[in-house]
Amino acid sequence: MLRIIDARTAEPVPAAPARRGPTRVVAHPPGHDTTGLRVLLVADLLVRALELDGTPVWVLVTGAEDRTRLRAEAAALGIRPFEDGGVAASGPRTGQTVHVVREGGAAPDGATVAVAPVDPAGRIPADPDVLRLALLERHHHARVELDATVLDEARDTLARWRRAVATWARQPSRPVPGEVRERLRAAWEDDLDAAGVLRVLRDVETDPDLLDGARFEVYAYADRFLGLELTRDLGTPA
Repeated sequence: MLRIIDARTAEPVPAAPARRGPTRVVAHPPGHDTTGLRVLLVADLLVRALELDGTPVWVLVTGAEDRTRLRAEAAALGIRPFEDGGVAASGPRTGQTVHVVREGGAAPDGATVAVAPVDPAGRIPADPDVLRLALLERHHHARVELDATVLDEARDTLARWRRAVATWARQPSRPVPGEVRERLRAAWEDDLDAAGVLRVLRDVETDPDLLDGARFEVYAYADRFLGLELTRDLGTPA
């Protein structure tokens, strides 16, 4: 079961109602900067984890100006489309509402996920895929320092993994090992621990006992949560 740390109580709570009713996810980005995008990214991870668990989700954004620009920046980062929070009152009944806010921001009524800030807040790297991975490398409760070293490491990792996935895809497919699947789900169901999911992928990358076909399926499965387009280079020349 997916559980989040509720910023109001600092205690873990279920992110979905017991009867699998729909969950409303409301993102509250503080502005058009990397911290605002990180709030949207965590909301996106929450939506992905809920959908992987079979929970219907309705995602909204509120509190930000210039929604057109915000939608464009979010789309470039691979974030699912969201609706205007102003329609929340007239939307479908939901079993639960989860808010995603900046750390230290006002906590609305309902379960609340707090997202630590990004430094520097105003600089958005040219490659949104690299930014997404750099933000996922740290748990959303931890502050992210976006310097040249962090971005270069994310760029190199993303390029290496996409090449590897394209190479592994040429081998006969093998199922995701049960133990690996359990580790992945345990990570993202534990307060959306994307950094934990990435650690599993690093173990899979170097595990001598795994066949390449299984590695491919693991990365493709994990990417349903991470949203890094790890299979993007399938079919390209080696």
